[in-house]
Amino acid sequence: MTSHDARPSSRTGYTPFEEELVNAMNAFANSADAPTVDTVGIVRKTRRKRVTAIAGLAAALIVAGGGTALATAVSNGSEASRPAAATTATDADATTVLVNGSTIKREFAGLDLDFAKQLLMKSQLKLGTVGKVDCGKNGKPGSVHSVDPHSPKTVSIGDTINLTLCAS
Repeated sequence: MTSHDARPSSRTGYTPFEEELVNAMNAFANSADAPTVDTVGIVRKTRRKRVTAIAGLAAALIVAGGGTALATAVSNGSEASRPAAATTATDADATTVLVNGSTIKREFAGLDLDFAKQLLMKSQLKLGTVGKVDCGKNGKPGSVHSVDPHSPKTVSIGDTINLTLCAS
């Protein structure tokens, strides 16, 4: 039976060039260090980046919230020192919502519709109907005049609140 190799079996079967090449490749393979991967360092670096990103996002939200409060105070101008509507004790109750049995008290007096919606969302309440009433000279147009239901009644999270705004 003959070998499948066409080379003579008296030698190793390689030409001198092939032998030198195989020897060089074996020497290289035996001498090269295996690459190391610092998995602990990679995980730490990833966590550090994630924590930094979350802290930056939180700081940006805090600054944006402070900017919104500052912009609201500045936009009211000189009217910030006096209430938007002249209120009596009964009027204050008409613009106050007690959520979950007075654990959370929300005051809507003088807020415009956008801020009232934000406060409702923050309190996890739903906006119902929005009506308008003539407030005369006592109220700023577009500001909240009354809410329904109002204190001393309490509402639960998810309840609907109806707003009445000053028309003029």
